[in-house]
Amino acid sequence: MPPDPARDSVDLRFDGWITGIGTTSGTRLVLGHWLRTPFGPFSDVMLEQADGHRMLLAPSRQVADFIAGTYAFDEVRVVPVGVRIAGARWTVAAGAVLDLTFTVGRRGALGTLLHLAAPVTSRPAFAALTDPVARLLMGVRTRGSAGNGRYEWYGARDLHRLTEATATFEGRDLGGLAPVTPPVRFGFGSTPRMPCQVRVTTTVRSPS
Repeated sequence: MPPDPARDSVDLRFDGWITGIGTTSGTRLVLGHWLRTPFGPFSDVMLEQADGHRMLLAPSRQVADFIAGTYAFDEVRVVPVGVRIAGARWTVAAGAVLDLTFTVGRRGALGTLLHLAAPVTSRPAFAALTDPVARLLMGVRTRGSAGNGRYEWYGARDLHRLTEATATFEGRDLGGLAPVTPPVRFGFGSTPRMPCQVRVTTTVRSPS
């Protein structure tokens, strides 16, 4: 009997926020702030510089190995990644490498719809169904193949635009808030072009 991919795999779920930020210097940043994961709560930052250099900042070797085995990077650094949230303002510090602050704006019409339908939109089946629509309307993918034989579904549960952001990388000012363009190249898809924060349940199907 041929192997059953679903039976011979395990689904890993990550619940939290993904924030995509562009800067006027050309560096694009993607913050993952995860409340529930197989590794416990953690935050990580993926960044792509204007010259295309892709870097992962992760808080532990275990987390770094999993993320780097799922996405593609030119450099991986294990550094403390701390996130402080005060109302709409988020502050991120990744060791001595990155300092980032941003402000989350109000929920728009799409965010309201996702928020109300979160029990449905967070499911992999819904992400698979809406992938063509997400690609057409927002230029993003909600499902696709990842590294090491893994497959992912992004179940969006809420969406807020960002109103401002500042960042320094290794002491260098990255400039003001800008669209996430060109798209980041860590995996099979990018974040939306507009700087925004998405509440998401990510399901990663990994060979067991």
